[in-house]
Parts: sequence; C-alpha cells; structure tokens
Amino acid sequence: MQFLAEYGLFLAKAITIAATILIVVGGVISLAIRQKKTTEKQLEITHLNTRYEEMEKTIASAALTEAGLKQKMKADKKKAKQQARAEKKAGKTAKKEADTAEKPQKKRLFVLDFDGDIKATDVENMRQEISALLTIAGKEDEVLVRLESGGGTVHGYGLAASQLQRIRDQGIPLTISVDKVAASGGYMMACVANKIIAAPFAIIGSIGVLAQIPNLNRLLKKYDVDFEQLYAGEFKRTLTLFGENTAKGRAKMQQELEETHELFKSFVKSQRPSLDVDKVATGEHWLGTRALELGLVDQLQTSDDYLMSLRNDAELILIEYSEKQTIVEKLSQLMTTKWRQQSKLVEDVDKPLLM
Repeated sequence: MQFLAEYGLFLAKAITIAATILIVVGGVISLAIRQKKTTEKQLEITHLNTRYEEMEKTIASAALTEAGLKQKMKADKKKAKQQARAEKKAGKTAKKEADTAEKPQKKRLFVLDFDGDIKATDVENMRQEISALLTIAGKEDEVLVRLESGGGTVHGYGLAASQLQRIRDQGIPLTISVDKVAASGGYMMACVANKIIAAPFAIIGSIGVLAQIPNLNRLLKKYDVDFEQLYAGEFKRTLTLFGENTAKGRAKMQQELEETHELFKSFVKSQRPSLDVDKVATGEHWLGTRALELGLVDQLQTSDDYLMSLRNDAELILIEYSEKQTIVEKLSQLMTTKWRQQSKLVEDVDKPLLM
C-alpha cells in the first residue's frame, strides 16, 4: 500500500509538471503567433551627426580635466552663439532681398549597409531602403553604401546591382565603400558607383564565374546502388551529383560559364569605361592599394574616415530596414542551424553559377 501511495504521489507530480510545461509552451507559442501577426518590417532612421556629437562629448568628459572641460564647454557655447547670430543676420539679409527666399539646405548623405551572403539575401532589405530614400533624395544629395561581400549567385547579385542602378538612374551620386571585401558579385555591385573607396587591405576584384559539384557515381556503383534521373530537354541537367557525367554535359557547362563571364565583363566595362577589363577579369583579386593602381577603385579610405570628413558639412542619415525576430523564428533558426550545416553538401548541388 505504501508503494502504491508513493507511486501515486510521484505520478501526480509528473502530471503536474508536464501540464505546467505544456501551458508554458502553449503560452509562448500563442504569444509568438500574436507577435508575428503584428510585427512588420520598418525603417529605422539614425542621425549619425548626433551620434558623433555624443561620442565627442563622452570622450571629452572622460579625457579632459575639469578646468579643460569647462573651457571647452565655454568655447562651444561661444561658437554656437556666433553661429546663431550669423544665421540670424543672414536670414534678415535674405528676407530683405526676397521674402520667399529659403534657407539653403545642408547636403544629405544617406548611408546604407549591405552584408552579402552567397544568395545576396540582404537585397530584400536594400531594395526597401533604396525605395524609401528615392522619395526624398535629390541630385544635390549623396548615397553611401558600406558594402561587404565575397560574391555568390549570379541572379542574386545581378538584382543587387540593379537596385543600386536605380540610384544612378535618378542622377544621385553613389559612393561605395569597401572596408573588407568586394569580390566577384560584390565587385559587380561596387562598380555601379560613381566612386569606389576601399581600405588599403580590402580584397577587391575576382571578376570571374565558378561552378563546382562533387560526383558520387563511382561510389554508388561500388555498392551496387542504382540512380535514376528523368528529365526532358537535352541540357536540363548538365552535371549531376549522383549520375554519370558526360563530356557533352561538361562542355555545355563550360559554355555557360564563358557566356556568363562575358556578360560580367561587359557590365563592368559599361560602368567603368576607363578600366582595362581584360587585364583584371582573370578571376584574380587584389588588395586595395594594388586595386587602386589597376583602376578597380578610386580612393583609399575607410568608411569611417569618409563619414568623419563630411560630418561638419553634411547631414548623415543611416537608413536600416529590418525586423526583430519573433520567438518562434529564433527557436526555428536555432534548431535548423545544425541541420543546414550537415546538409550543405546536398544544398551545393543545385546552386546556380556563382560569381
């Protein structure tokens, strides 16, 4: 009887714990579903001038002595008063000349970030950011894209380059900044710009096309495993992972590579006419200093230095289009990360040509 009583108590505790877990999980899922329904991607605007000013004040308060800090605050206050008087005087003069005259607007520099993966998935955010800035940006403004990418699929980076072309088509100056790498598809994007700036040791170039695939046909034959593949159209599949590749299929794939490479070269040439494309379109990449000599970039400078050099003369506006992940999305990403790593070999099989 004592055993049954203890067992009953244990069972009751177990049921209570299980029910509690189910209630908590159900609540989390319900909350996540409601959150997913209400959460939408939105634009986030950051005024970088304000950020730099706050940084300056913070470091000044920490680095200067009390007397030095008071002296700096006094000097800043005096400068602000002088600037206010000058603006007031200029305003009165302008009003006398023409009552309808408007105060000249400070140049605006719109800053976008592109962090490229093999599929150029960040293009989905960038297209929204570009659509937003094109509603207000004019030819007197400028767009800076801080670009980092080692390349990827042809269609993905082709679309990304086309999105940047929208800025050029509106006559708005476009600058691309490369701090680490703009290679292959990344350089395809970069060459759209009016001006390309790069850090001295950034990786630039790799104007070439690549396709690679493992073949397990001999391994399958060794273990008497048959592989069937049905398709219509002679070149629906040129190379295959499990089947037996043919010389004709390899030749067709090579032809596609060459055609894509020629298109890539023509695109770069159309964007940078002075560049000796045949000399640099070998698939090689170079560091920033050498890239400058070859004409692949126009200036050696980091994106930070470029922004700092303009912060007194322009309004720096960072535009970001993003969405915070819901609880379900975070859990799903965590659970699928390992699976994606294990299935990477199979994923590579159906990848299109890579740039």
